[in-house]
Amino acid sequence: MSTAVYIFVMASVTYLIRMIPFTLFKKKIKSQFIRSFLKYIPYAVLSAMTIPAIFYSTGNFVTAAAGTIIAVVLAFFDLPLIVVALAASLGAFIAGLFL
Repeated sequence: MSTAVYIFVMASVTYLIRMIPFTLFKKKIKSQFIRSFLKYIPYAVLSAMTIPAIFYSTGNFVTAAAGTIIAVVLAFFDLPLIVVALAASLGAFIAGLFL
């Protein structure tokens, strides 16, 4: 198959996923439960995709855990994302040197 077919299928699926809710739900959703449920879906999906990748990224659970702990602690103190990412990477690297 050509690349154009793959791009067309990908574009169609992406468009349908975004278009279907607009065509099915004409009225505003009034249920507080459903609104709060829909509000947290992006965070849940992002976490479900990111957390496993974190622990398999280094090939060693201990170094990944060290980087994750450093990232969580620095993020808790509202440090900039670049600082958190660099410190977590450095922490995982240093932990790898000792193992």
